[in-house]
Amino acid sequence: QVQLVESGGGLVQPGGSLRLSCAASGSPFSIDVMGWYRQAPGKQRELVAAITSGGITNYADSVQGRFTISRDNAKNTVYLQMNSLKPEDTAVFYCNARRFLVPRFNYWGQGTQVTVSS
Repeated sequence: QVQLVESGGGLVQPGGSLRLSCAASGSPFSIDVMGWYRQAPGKQRELVAAITSGGITNYADSVQGRFTISRDNAKNTVYLQMNSLKPEDTAVFYCNARRFLVPRFNYWGQGTQVTVSS
């Protein structure tokens, strides 16, 4: 069982910045991909950014150039630096950890609220 603990959400004005963190614990097995998803009211959960253990990243078009995902493998922690935030970025952000080799797993954090408003 992998536990994911998120932190760093909050209220920020448009144009501001926030940094989300997610620490994974409880598994002796390596995590292949860690990522951030978000879900706005009335919308489906969507991928924001993901990063492999080797540092390969993937971003949603809507955040490309504004958000940066990074990862500390030694700490099993993933970060999401969010700059130039817009009201449409308002959502609950969820951390995700996946392993594709046996034993496979796919875990989610509890979510952290990000609100962009003046």
